[in-house]
Amino acid sequence: MPHLPIFPLQSVLLPGMPVVLRVFEPRYLFMFERVLEGSGEFGVVLIERGPEVGGGDRRFTRGTLAHVNQYRQTEDGQLAVVASGGPRFEVLRWYDDDPHPEAVVRWLPALEWSEDLAPLRERTERVVRRVLGAAAEFGVAAWPASVELEDDPVLAAWQLAGVAPLGPLDHLALLGSPSIAELLERTAELAVAAEETFALGSGADLDFPFDDDGR
Repeated sequence: MPHLPIFPLQSVLLPGMPVVLRVFEPRYLFMFERVLEGSGEFGVVLIERGPEVGGGDRRFTRGTLAHVNQYRQTEDGQLAVVASGGPRFEVLRWYDDDPHPEAVVRWLPALEWSEDLAPLRERTERVVRRVLGAAAEFGVAAWPASVELEDDPVLAAWQLAGVAPLGPLDHLALLGSPSIAELLERTAELAVAAEETFALGSGADLDFPFDDDGR
């Protein structure tokens, strides 16, 4: 079974989405030294409970493989990393966090596209872009409504889920979608529900991918 180094975060990485990390904790600097010497891949999971820094966190077992696209060592010894989300996985067994989190995982099935889903995808895109526009009006940190999507329809469906201004638990639920149809339907439903919270002033509780702060 695949064996992955794991980087726990307080947000969810979806397939096709970018993540920007600032790595400064020694164990994760060591982890990325190994990652960059190898395949450039690592796993990302959502922290269920506990701090991001210092260990002792409790993690969800559903995650996403990330691939490093760019990295830069800073003058103070930190590491700036830009990565992108790939296949989904489920953690089967955790190893001790020595020297850093690692797990045995199994890959979750890739979602399959069918052309009869095109109208649903178009409706979902309209909803998400409308809600992103509403987020901007209410001062909620979110992607711009004009954000560009990949031409690949499966990646575009994941990106619609990723740019929708939702909280991490909603994104985690979408990460477990068994089909493109359910992914698109739930993305639209959750986006509409989020839009309703903006007027109530609770939008500030939503997460945004580029707010991630690494270790």
